[in-house]
Amino acid sequence: MADEKNDAKPDTAGKDQVALELMKFITVTTGYGKGAPTTGFTSANKSRTPEEHAEALLQLFERCRTVVNSKGAE
Repeated sequence: MADEKNDAKPDTAGKDQVALELMKFITVTTGYGKGAPTTGFTSANKSRTPEEHAEALLQLFERCRTVVNSKGAE
């Protein structure tokens, strides 16, 4: 029964996995997930809220999916 779920769209699941790995690579190598370093108190501190950070990561994942899917169509 669990195999039926995996057999439904193996190509899509594989591409999503590749997109996720690409997103992880980008976040680790660019420091994207760490946020901006701050030193002391500044009134211009523009740190992201957790919701904004999550939205940015979801947008990055969608961009990675688009790239992976466009490369698979060639």
